Amino acid sequence: MMEPEQRGDANDRQERERPNRLIHEVSPYLLQHAWNPVEWYAWGDEAFAHAAGEDKPIFLSIGYATCHWCHVMERESFEDPEVAGVLNTHFVPVKVDREERPDIDALYMAAGQMLSGKGGWPLNVFLTPEKQPFFAMTYMPRERRFGTPGIIDILEEISRLWREARPELLRTAGLVAAHLSRETGKGRRLQRTTLDAAYHELLLRFDPTNGGFGGAPKFPLPHILLFLLRYSQLKGEERAISMVDKTLRSMAMGGLYDQLGSGFHRYSTDTCWLVPHFEKMLYDQALHILAYTEAYQLTGNEWYGTIARESLEYVLREMTSPQGGFFSAQDADTGGEEGGYYLWTKKEVEDLLDSETAAAACCAWHVTTAGNYIDPVTGERTGRNILHLTRDITDLAPGMGLSPEKVASLIEAAKKTLFTARKNRAPPLTDDKILADWNGLTIAALAKGARIFHEERYRTAAARAAEFILGSMKNADGQLLHRYRNGRAGITAQAADYSFLIFGLTELYMATFDPAHLAAALSLQESLDSQFWDPGNGGYFTAAGTENDLIARQKEFYDGAIPSSNSVAFTNLLRLTMLTGDTSFEGRASDLSRLYADHLAEAPAAYPFFLSGLSLLFGPSSEVVIVGGEEGDTAEEMVDALESRYLPFTVILLKNSKNEDALAKVAPFTRDLGAIEGKTAAYLCNRHSCSVPVKGVKELLLVVEKEKDLKRLWL
Repeated sequence: MMEPEQRGDANDRQERERPNRLIHEVSPYLLQHAWNPVEWYAWGDEAFAHAAGEDKPIFLSIGYATCHWCHVMERESFEDPEVAGVLNTHFVPVKVDREERPDIDALYMAAGQMLSGKGGWPLNVFLTPEKQPFFAMTYMPRERRFGTPGIIDILEEISRLWREARPELLRTAGLVAAHLSRETGKGRRLQRTTLDAAYHELLLRFDPTNGGFGGAPKFPLPHILLFLLRYSQLKGEERAISMVDKTLRSMAMGGLYDQLGSGFHRYSTDTCWLVPHFEKMLYDQALHILAYTEAYQLTGNEWYGTIARESLEYVLREMTSPQGGFFSAQDADTGGEEGGYYLWTKKEVEDLLDSETAAAACCAWHVTTAGNYIDPVTGERTGRNILHLTRDITDLAPGMGLSPEKVASLIEAAKKTLFTARKNRAPPLTDDKILADWNGLTIAALAKGARIFHEERYRTAAARAAEFILGSMKNADGQLLHRYRNGRAGITAQAADYSFLIFGLTELYMATFDPAHLAAALSLQESLDSQFWDPGNGGYFTAAGTENDLIARQKEFYDGAIPSSNSVAFTNLLRLTMLTGDTSFEGRASDLSRLYADHLAEAPAAYPFFLSGLSLLFGPSSEVVIVGGEEGDTAEEMVDALESRYLPFTVILLKNSKNEDALAKVAPFTRDLGAIEGKTAAYLCNRHSCSVPVKGVKELLLVVEKEKDLKRLWL
């Protein structure tokens, strides 16, 4: 794998006198800019002191290693000596990797949206030496284009205003900084009707033709689908399942899904999921896997299970480090071209396959001589194709005069041959840093996959990743760290690192029934509470109170491409109450939920991961404690029976002679629960009380279904 710092042409690098300060950084994104003629600083006191001493504004540029438009702006502007000259003369340039410092990114993204009404990466923000923002833009072209000024025009104008109209800039900076520091107050207690309001908003936004929500560009947001699956069970609402089904099918058939190597690209640039932004992010894989796995569990649709398993295999094959952690992303660009690694001409396909297989592949994946991929710059067809399914195999077969089984066999053969051939192409860059938060989501996805698909490799991979993070991504004081790369862990962990990893560990406990994973989750929750909880207004700050390099301490609520730390923490608190019997977690969840009241009143569907947690609170939630015995149905048979059903409001604990002492330490309410007359027993507990135990799989399922139906009637 090519090291990120080796991007670019070697001769170009030799022509430059020396690298800039970023050469000493760990981040792949910062190292990509280490040979720019721009005299970049990393975020830190050195940059701020220099800006104050020189009385210069800061030019803050935020991006990430696999960002296509970040690469474009680097090639056009940051590698250009003239642009660099203006930046170095009039500004203190600072580079930030948004994945290393999501708190900085979130803060200045909010500022950028206030100042320009736009968001995205690269994010370029002009700051005072005191780090207060006064102007922001996303991508800026090198030259003036269609009325948009070029970067030199903008830099020179900002420099002039800094000299001649500074009071106005400082006034703007002060107003923005004050707004960023504004606190969200506690609202009213949430009602069950909040779930209905969110569902109806999604119903209005749903695209019935293509699936998904809204127009182009279209983002997948699998956590919306996770909420809809839960809502369907709460209310018996078939339309919720229909929206999920249409969206999952359309995404997996489209170019958003890598038809050869599996895994999902970032988002679709069009409405029909055909043309993606080609980077692959680890968090997208984790969230998609959770959605497809749960949809398979609910519907029994084998194709959903296939997509989930293929995506899990992609993560294990291409995104897993030797140490067991998971890499962050794969680039959209190869050799300066977006998506080139994934595109095919019809001739390439026909040259690699026999005539029958090629005909089937071209028909199924809509491969044509003209091509279906349009160059984003010229707007012209390139003769290359994005592989995507136009119809189900069963629908294609009659037109080919073949049986569905024969067509499926030909497509599978074509997939293997083309995938092998593609591996001979120059691969896209893999951003090989390991992030605690994204790994937490991936641990959850693997653990869920292990439970539902009965695949031991997924369980092993999840446990190995958890062991690596908890063992190698902590500082000398035992506190969690955010990033690991090249043998070095660093950057103080943020709320998302804790909440996402807790989420992963609770899923891992239910996949292994090892109390050590639940104990680790409880330890992390204690750290999250002590370092991030706001004792005044409630909720978790994004950054710990020990961090002092930000102008404002914020809280995340909005569930964007990644769920917010508070939404995940809310779900964690409710599940920890269920798993341990400790009601203090539930009390904290109640305090946290009230901070969402005003947000949900404005746009309830913007917080789908939180809504999934809220449905756990309002739904037919229960704990099933299975106590192994020597006779009757085994504990494993009872667990398998429960996991063969979609029970999103149920947590399972397993007690046996090997783990009963360790389990009692983290879940004291299980101490007095035992087998009945030597037979395996299952206790159904709800709202801190347990029913009479049952002694067989059939009886257990009857009780679980009866409880679910009773609660649905109550709702």
